[in-house]
Amino acid sequence: MRLSICAVAFALLSKCLAGGPPPKEMLLGLGRDGKLKKPPGPVVDGKEKLKRPNTKYFHEPGGSAMLSHYDRRYFHGIASDEERTDTQSHMIRAYLTFFREKKLDTWIAHGTLLGWWWNGRRLPWDFDLDTQVTGRTLLRLGREFNHTRYKYTSPDSSVRREYLLDVNPWIHQRIRGDGMNVIDARWIDVRNGLYIDITGLSETQPDTHPGIWTCKNNHRYHMDELYPMRETVFEGMFAKVPYAYDKILTDEYREGALVNTEHNGHFWDPRQREWIKSPDRARQDQKAQAARDREAKKKVQERKRMEWEASWP
Repeated sequence: MRLSICAVAFALLSKCLAGGPPPKEMLLGLGRDGKLKKPPGPVVDGKEKLKRPNTKYFHEPGGSAMLSHYDRRYFHGIASDEERTDTQSHMIRAYLTFFREKKLDTWIAHGTLLGWWWNGRRLPWDFDLDTQVTGRTLLRLGREFNHTRYKYTSPDSSVRREYLLDVNPWIHQRIRGDGMNVIDARWIDVRNGLYIDITGLSETQPDTHPGIWTCKNNHRYHMDELYPMRETVFEGMFAKVPYAYDKILTDEYREGALVNTEHNGHFWDPRQREWIKSPDRARQDQKAQAARDREAKKKVQERKRMEWEASWP
């Protein structure tokens, strides 16, 4: 076998030395078994299919819809309902405080705006929060505040947190593109990876669609639907909402979102003015949390076992 391989290689080398371009066989190379290697990558119609580059900037743990709402760099496990509620409440307060201190224009959007409509608070089943900014504000965030670490202390000094403002380097592209960078920036709790999605609105087609502002996820708004902004309170902090918030909400979620009193395992209690988790949903969540706790405990035990074995002489 070794002799036959050497013979083939010698023959190919002789052809090269004789002049002219190397034969196709040499360009492809030989495998250890003496057979010609296949061309790298899939081939379609005789042409190599190039792999599409991954341009995505923000990355999540992935694997489920729930895991898509954490920043992978700071993810240590799925937060309980109590931790998520606490995290999001302080996170939006810190966000609104920072933007007001820096005189940066922002307003709440999407599911966060819907939560405000009901009772001025986040929706208890929402896994992330959403805000919007103008294209001009977005550029200022990237230029002056990218990678800012903001230290937050609650009004009663009982809670101290740190947040990262991370701006996507693709903010200058104001069209959807390949769809991998529709989120322009994030306000991230570095303890657990939960975040606020920040998207910018720009007038991308002033000649053909003047006065229409759009984000890279194809949400479109007339300027008079947004301005003048309304001052309000959200999670106990001063905030802004679009002028025509009711039209924006019905366009995005339909009228049922403003009248249906049961949603996602919760029902609306008009006396408390709160969304209450149904007993069935509470039992399901308790089982799911217990399973996650068991899995986390198993991983800790496995890590300790491996560390103990590694310490053997």
